[in-house]
Amino acid sequence: MRKIVIAIDGYSSCGKSTTAKAVAAELGYAYIDTGAMYRGVTLYLLEHNISFDDLPRVEQALHDMHIAFKRNRKTGRNELCLDGVIREDEIRQMRISNSVSEVSVIPAVRHAMVRQQQRMGRKRGVVMDGRDIGTTVFPDAEVKIFMTADVMTRALRRQEELAVKDEHVPVEEIVENLRKRDHLDSTRAESPLRRASDAVLLDTTHMMIDEQVDFVLERVSASLFSLAATGWQGSEQK
Repeated sequence: MRKIVIAIDGYSSCGKSTTAKAVAAELGYAYIDTGAMYRGVTLYLLEHNISFDDLPRVEQALHDMHIAFKRNRKTGRNELCLDGVIREDEIRQMRISNSVSEVSVIPAVRHAMVRQQQRMGRKRGVVMDGRDIGTTVFPDAEVKIFMTADVMTRALRRQEELAVKDEHVPVEEIVENLRKRDHLDSTRAESPLRRASDAVLLDTTHMMIDEQVDFVLERVSASLFSLAATGWQGSEQK
């Protein structure tokens, strides 16, 4: 079967990761959570007391740290490993959410992560979610989705995710965090969050996860049909 790249970009807590994971599972594709990679860098810098504006130390840290994903056989999830240790729970904490956008604007960080993401997806057959997949990482992705949702809906979803992990945060604090991250992500000089011109908009405010997954899969089917009709061959068949 021909394999393609599916890029799912958008704002925090729109359901990107959950949708992307389900789409990848349905297609038998690899799933790569690029946001987790930036969270991993943030965790490393915080744990090593490296100031975000100390660029020489940040660049050295990028050289020293090792970020990868390991599949959890029990859950079927790809979990982030930092220097060989699974840190999936730690990177989802609110303290990381409060700092990750500041780390993501650092050009050296973005360049390092984009290079790694492009290596991960060079054989195609991947679903990536993040902020700049369809614009910077894989501008040639065959399917591009841009997800959004009402900020309060996103905050309530995030609050529920945190509560499951026994981290209870007032919804007002989460709304403030989301708005701050939206602003930083959208206005940064390096690979800002924006909808690619050929990305399909998906507003998940009033949608269930199953509906979101079906929406993406319909676009994948249409893309594969169109490519087959033109005799396209993926990189693995060339």
